[in-house]
Amino acid sequence: MDIPFMVAVDRAALQLYHYVAIGIAGMGLFTDAYSLFSIIPVIYLIGRIYYNPHEGEPGTVPIALTAAVVASALAGTVVGQLLFGFLGNRLGRRKVYGITLLIIVLSSFNCGFSIGRTANYVIVSLCFFRFFLGVGIGGDYPLSAVIMSEFANAKRRGALVAGVFSMQGFGILFSALVTMVVCRIFEVTQPSGKDHILPHPPPSADLAWRIILMIGIIPAILTFYSRMAMPETPRYTALVQRNMERAIAEARSVLEIEMSQLTNIENPIQNMIPPLNQYGLFSRQFLRRHGANLAACAISWFLLDVVFYSTTLFQSWIYKSILKPPEHETAFAEAFNLAKFQAIFAITAIIPGYFAAIMTIDRVGRRQIQMLGFLLMTIVLLCMVLSYDTIQGNNHKIHFNYLFMYALIFFFANFGPNTTTFVLPAELFPARFRTICHGIAGAAGKVGAIIGSIDIGTEITDDKEPIDIIGVIFDFSRIEERIAKNRLIKMQLLYITNER
Repeated sequence: MDIPFMVAVDRAALQLYHYVAIGIAGMGLFTDAYSLFSIIPVIYLIGRIYYNPHEGEPGTVPIALTAAVVASALAGTVVGQLLFGFLGNRLGRRKVYGITLLIIVLSSFNCGFSIGRTANYVIVSLCFFRFFLGVGIGGDYPLSAVIMSEFANAKRRGALVAGVFSMQGFGILFSALVTMVVCRIFEVTQPSGKDHILPHPPPSADLAWRIILMIGIIPAILTFYSRMAMPETPRYTALVQRNMERAIAEARSVLEIEMSQLTNIENPIQNMIPPLNQYGLFSRQFLRRHGANLAACAISWFLLDVVFYSTTLFQSWIYKSILKPPEHETAFAEAFNLAKFQAIFAITAIIPGYFAAIMTIDRVGRRQIQMLGFLLMTIVLLCMVLSYDTIQGNNHKIHFNYLFMYALIFFFANFGPNTTTFVLPAELFPARFRTICHGIAGAAGKVGAIIGSIDIGTEITDDKEPIDIIGVIFDFSRIEERIAKNRLIKMQLLYITNER
């Protein structure tokens, strides 16, 4: 049954508020990415500050503790996606949208003020506050995606939701630039010399990493009022709260909608509300109608994040051999160089991948992009595993060709499943299930991210030679298993349509 008001929203022209909504909703994803990925160089600073040198090399945070810091935020994300996905359906998108941003701001601030100045206290408090940071980040995923989807028109819905998600790329870039600027300022204002390389960096380094973590809250604070001032989405008000008059009034307050078909006498506003289907989330009817789509979204997101987060959060191990040995440079210089590579990958692979997805998702289709992205990521990973020893040679130096293939992983992930797994759950499900289904799919992805991060963390050693991270992720013993899973995902994705 076509509802005239929903048809009018779907047919509305692309206009200023659509771009405003991208900025408001996307800033949450921007802050999310900043908070998740700024921890990479921060961990190196913490290692130099709080851990004693070993055999002439600067102190480092043990890999198990690094994995714990990373996994704590991801575990919180799982909780946040399920909790706020549920609340978004029960209370409304707008009512809980500001809460997620507030949690992110307060948790990021507290991460910078982590309790104590000893290794144990800092790591424990970081894990504690990053868990709650993850809760806020997790809640932002389903709410941002669904809010943009429910304000968007049908013609450009995929591009608009993908535009929100693309703000993650700019968050990663911003975190790298902030780290570089902060480290360079502290570097040039401190006297040089070996005393500041070993055994510990100057006391100001303890302030540097806290500043890096806290600067990420500034963009979120700037958009907090705009987020709170957003009206409820027209689809939630009309289809879930069943108040068509208010839905029309709120939609017209921000969008220019053709209303000529909505006011004639033969079709009063209240008569346009469709009958409500009474089946619940755990009912047989839901499983019959939407179970295959939910399973496909969850499996896709899970498989993606096993690879995506493990390669991203431990990316410094890919190129550490081309940097100066840590015992030959200051803590600020080491963090600066790590952030520099992070910025290079963001500019050359991560952000272009997002833009490629935005430009093609409504023309090529979600399913086609997702399957193509998975296929190309698999091919690149296989090439990296099979050519690792040949490319690296006997000196174990990272070769440009290897870095190029590594960048391709991120390009094809963003121009593929990393974007489509965010978009599809915001479109495939009825309005009254939309945020919880997005939350379930996203939570499955973050479980995969936790598994990938812990798996990498337990396999990385402290050897001087660089670790073949890609080989750990995609070693020969798992090739057949991963290919089988790829077939499974293709079978599941046959249930997903390009437009709903």
